[in-house]
Amino acid sequence: MALTAGIVGLPNVGKSTLFNAITKAGAEAANYPFATIDPNVGMVEVPDWRLDRLTELVQPKKTVPTTFEFTDIAGIVKGASKGEGLGNQFLSHIRQVDAICHVVRCFDDENITHVEGRVDPIDDIEVINLELVLADLESVTKRHARVAKIAKTKEKTAVAELAVLDKLIPVLEAGKSARTIEFSDDEEKILKGFFLLTAKPVLYVANVAEDTVADPDDNKYVQEVRNFATTENSEVIVVSAQAEEEIAELDDEDKVEFLEAMGIEESGLDQLIRSAYDLLGLATYFTAGVQEVRAWTFRKGIKAPQAAGIIHTDFERGFIRAETVSFEDLNHYGSMHAAKEAGRVRLEGKDYVVQDGDVMLFRFNV
Repeated sequence: MALTAGIVGLPNVGKSTLFNAITKAGAEAANYPFATIDPNVGMVEVPDWRLDRLTELVQPKKTVPTTFEFTDIAGIVKGASKGEGLGNQFLSHIRQVDAICHVVRCFDDENITHVEGRVDPIDDIEVINLELVLADLESVTKRHARVAKIAKTKEKTAVAELAVLDKLIPVLEAGKSARTIEFSDDEEKILKGFFLLTAKPVLYVANVAEDTVADPDDNKYVQEVRNFATTENSEVIVVSAQAEEEIAELDDEDKVEFLEAMGIEESGLDQLIRSAYDLLGLATYFTAGVQEVRAWTFRKGIKAPQAAGIIHTDFERGFIRAETVSFEDLNHYGSMHAAKEAGRVRLEGKDYVVQDGDVMLFRFNV
């Protein structure tokens, strides 16, 4: 499942430092060696304590975590929507990702020059957002002209599409993102066909100084970003990119000590990976046997045969049923045998909607 989140940001906000931390963390991963798919794409494990617990319970020969991709997007300047700087490259890379992690500078440092000469996180956000809005506005305006002609013939598809375009254009003209608009389920389906940049889900990453990461509520810049994010129902996480780069080079024991010294429970990188994973509506199910305990990524809402197909297409084609137990029940009873004795293991059929944390054994015949 090649879903990826793109990391964007203005120059000198910590974007590249954060991406370096991601790549180093991947390189240190014992169970899944870091893979550089392209120079600007990194794959990392999704942290999940449940996988560790299943490994303890089952004692398999190997454990395989699920993974997630991050793409380091080319830099941006004002005028990117018109091709300024690396604008065309920036926009084309954003079109290829499924979600956006927008890194925003929330620290003062005279030694790190801001591209605009001052620290103003909301202005930084609006510079990038405006370029995406302008690119989308150009796209939908051209589309509107074509669709409006067809809609005059009362063709149903064109009429429905035109209604969505009429809803979009005034919002984009006001400089706002498509994700700020509420659409019906039918409208959402039409919207997906437009492949809009501003319709992609966004996670704002407030990059703070290392000595303030434990108390983000005291950071006025973080509060500004949080207030802005609420206007478009986006999430904000707080990280110190510089600290994350240092943490990524440590072994597990030293990492725990470093985090304790900073006054935080988990690394910002772990928060970022999990939040980006959730942002895309992803969840995890597990397979657990003596040969292998493994985590598998799936889109929330899929049914058992499709989940089986993630492992192998034959599993989906010949699906019979899925022997299923929740992680919570398996953890509580301590073994599959004990969970079965307690009546907590279920046989699920083709219509079963897979839940996050399900431990599954697929029965199939081809």
